[in-house]
Amino acid sequence: MGSRFNHLAFLALAGGAVLITGAPAIVSAAPPAAASSAMIAPAEFVKKVNMRNPRIAPDGKHFAYVTGAGGKEVLVVMDLTAPTKPPVTVMSAAEAREAGERTMTEFRWVGSENIVITVIAREDLGRGPGDFRRLVAYNLASGKLVLQAWRGSGGDAGRILHIDHAKGEYLLERDGVTQDTESRGLPEVVRVNVATGDYVMVQRTNPIVTGGWAADSDGVVRAGFASDGDNGKTRILYRSNEKQPFHTVFNQADKSFTENIPIPQLFIPGTDQAYVISRSDGFGKVYKMDLTTLKLSAPVFQTPGFDVQDVLTDFANRSVLGYRVFDGSEHASYTDPTFAEIQGFLDETFGKGEADIVDTDAKQNLLVVRAGGTSKGSGYFLYDVDQAKISLLNWTRVAIKDAQLNPVHAEWITASDGTKLQVIVTLPRHRTGKNLPVVIMPHGGPFGIFSATNALEPWNQPLAEAGYVVIQPNYRGSGGYGKAFEKMGRDPGGYGKRMQDDLTDVLNAFAAKGMIDPKRACIMGWSYGGFAAARGAQRDGALWRCAIAGAGIYDMAMMNRWDAEHLGKFNSGFQATSDDPDGISAAQHTDGKWAPLLVVAGERDQRIPMEQSRTLVSNLRRSGKVENTDFRYIVQPQGTHNLPYDDVHVQWITEALSWLGRFNPAYAAGDSDKPPA
Repeated sequence: MGSRFNHLAFLALAGGAVLITGAPAIVSAAPPAAASSAMIAPAEFVKKVNMRNPRIAPDGKHFAYVTGAGGKEVLVVMDLTAPTKPPVTVMSAAEAREAGERTMTEFRWVGSENIVITVIAREDLGRGPGDFRRLVAYNLASGKLVLQAWRGSGGDAGRILHIDHAKGEYLLERDGVTQDTESRGLPEVVRVNVATGDYVMVQRTNPIVTGGWAADSDGVVRAGFASDGDNGKTRILYRSNEKQPFHTVFNQADKSFTENIPIPQLFIPGTDQAYVISRSDGFGKVYKMDLTTLKLSAPVFQTPGFDVQDVLTDFANRSVLGYRVFDGSEHASYTDPTFAEIQGFLDETFGKGEADIVDTDAKQNLLVVRAGGTSKGSGYFLYDVDQAKISLLNWTRVAIKDAQLNPVHAEWITASDGTKLQVIVTLPRHRTGKNLPVVIMPHGGPFGIFSATNALEPWNQPLAEAGYVVIQPNYRGSGGYGKAFEKMGRDPGGYGKRMQDDLTDVLNAFAAKGMIDPKRACIMGWSYGGFAAARGAQRDGALWRCAIAGAGIYDMAMMNRWDAEHLGKFNSGFQATSDDPDGISAAQHTDGKWAPLLVVAGERDQRIPMEQSRTLVSNLRRSGKVENTDFRYIVQPQGTHNLPYDDVHVQWITEALSWLGRFNPAYAAGDSDKPPA
């Protein structure tokens, strides 16, 4: 296939500084920023970004994105044909807190004149707040919002299965509302006219299908799914075309929680085959699967030693462009020759691993590219393939722009039992010498999740900016490294025990390198990371100078009961398969020496109930621990599991740095360097 663009023209980016202080505008791309000795304020790393989830219209004339505004977020649209015009604000994206409030969660273009927005409305149902998911369309020409298929919808009417941009129609999966109590709440599929919000029925409810439907690229509903939270079985129903009835092709439970259910990633047009990701031989590989027999082909794509993450498709969702892979960083690997060539030029222009294609127009001629985020601040760029022109849309964080960041890299260490662990290391750019203070930061999850060099989680940067080495271990149980590695964390001796040992082993390994001082170490994390931080403070109190725990689980038996009630008996085992839930629960062992512990909890956290932190703090007090000396407890009234607002997110990182500074100062007497002015 011949090249669609000129290599030299692509690389001939205009010079000169780029300064954007207000509304986004398309300007020439700037050269990389030089390293600066000035420190970046911690809050600038965690405030709402200036541009998130950018999406270009199919005709390439408009561009929509979410932007930070007043500590919250709004959806805006800019006209690419008139780049000096201010963006138009469409809707607030602030997270709903009280009854009557609304959250915008995502959006999609349907045609080039309408944006379909997913909103969650919170209402008081008499037994506390309940959430309803709906779609609203914004029309660019009229500036009006049109309700989409609200009539006859149940609690959830917000999942788009297929879009026909030419006709301005899409398939919507929604909970049905019928007089038949056995069908009420089951998913059905309707075809919606985006301009009017009117709809016609395409797929009625099926008493077996409780988990949703899937459609092919022609808009035919081809598969249905069900999941039983008590016995763990996932069931898949399939048909070859719309004239056939559905029949069951899969009905199994994965007691290890480590398999890949054969969910079609892309139906191959005109066949009974689909691309799937399977761990059938230990690692997540891409196969073609016959949906009538579930027979797998030979692997179509794989990354030895790692799990493939996703299948990347073209605009029409009919062919494969490449795959999303993880190998310490998460990035695209294109098999399509044109996109592979484009990615190569992006790597050459911005640096290998620094650029990622995030969206395209219908002709795949205008590409939205995110560049930076590993060695320097990131921004979004518009690349015109035919004209070989690349332009800056805006920086992700305008206060940082493309400033030099604290360098991040991945490396391997060997745990005390011989297991190989990959860790992500962020080095403080202002520091010299060895034996530096360190913060071990285990990721949340814990299973199926991983830390990556280009992860968007921003906490490693403000801590490194303050002078700490930050190490994010992909401890056993983490995703990305195959079924056996994940299962090691799920084994009875994993959660809270061997997984915790991995954190200690990481500390010892880097101490042996001379990079960090093991006597100047703290542990910090959120969600499962909060569990690990509190568990570390309790189990290894002499090892850590301090611990910082946010939204953590501190009483595992209590959490398992909550999960059984809300997620089902089978799914209650997802969090931990420990044979000793009380033994791994920090809240059950509050006597004895603890490392000083900061506990942060959000009152509106719907994943980890407040009783977890309340129980821990109550037991700490009962054991004689002194508040603001042995521990500090912060309740965020507006906080959720996702740190949704600038004020709560800034409070989290500010309090964490304060706690670190109190018990483990970044710069201490005897250090060979001093903090920058």
